[in-house]
Amino acid sequence: MKWIKDFIDGDHIIGQLLVVSSNKGTTDKGLSYLNVTFQDKSGTIEAKKWDASDDDLRILAPGSVVIVDALVNLYKNQPQLKIVGVSKVERPEEVVMSNFARVSPIPLEELKARLDKYLNSFKDKDVEKVTKAVISHFYERYVTYPGAVKVHHEFGSGILHHSLFMADVADAISKIYTQVDRDILVAGALLHDIGKTIEYENPIAPVQTAEGKLCGHVAIGYAEFKRIVDELDIKSEVPLLLEHMILAHHGTLEFGSPVMPATREALLLSEIDMLDSRQMILDKALDQVKEGEFTQRLWMMDDTSFYKPKKR
Repeated sequence: MKWIKDFIDGDHIIGQLLVVSSNKGTTDKGLSYLNVTFQDKSGTIEAKKWDASDDDLRILAPGSVVIVDALVNLYKNQPQLKIVGVSKVERPEEVVMSNFARVSPIPLEELKARLDKYLNSFKDKDVEKVTKAVISHFYERYVTYPGAVKVHHEFGSGILHHSLFMADVADAISKIYTQVDRDILVAGALLHDIGKTIEYENPIAPVQTAEGKLCGHVAIGYAEFKRIVDELDIKSEVPLLLEHMILAHHGTLEFGSPVMPATREALLLSEIDMLDSRQMILDKALDQVKEGEFTQRLWMMDDTSFYKPKKR
């Protein structure tokens, strides 16, 4: 079977896919249907199962690998599956889970090495102590967990991938704007999404935890940071500055920050976060269209369609 990224309109596919989500709906005529999101290591695709039965709902449980018989058609210029039939895998022990795990395109060992380099680059010893303590506490989750369920960096090691790219931008900016506190800004980039280690779980099929849904990663990150760092008994204002950056990194109250950025570094961090997340959203959208075509409208980008220029 083809990988999801290679599905084209008119394909008839039969093979294994991972169920990311499955939600029941009802038509105007009272008939049940299912909205399903499938995944393999190449990407995700939305699907519909019309005239859905209770058996279909049980089989299409999130986190399950199932055998799908479906037709590929276009909906709003994007491939979508019309499910003809679905069944359980007879021998689950033979499922190769690596076929369904979406991970960072950068090898994990390379990401870890880049993280170590940043952790050992701080001149301010308080910044170094705080950053190492917090990341060490969540290390296994921090380097393997996804950065989201859908929007951006929704793959294994997504938190680390996103944080390192932001640290790269932060480091570069500090060389241009020399009034910026480089150590605080880079530390903020590495720590800003630490709450996502609790907000999400399952690197193969990311889902929000109950705590993630009820509290969100900004509040979780602040609480966990403060709990860990208070035990270090640091006398400088480094913990306070980094607490503020975690709370303000979404930039506005409208986007979920409890406070607005009120330091130069917090403002820059929110702008770098927006930059990196939007570039990832664009990468995904542009990968799905041919040169000389427009993407679908992207709600995270002010509902704008983006053009993919022809190679020159």
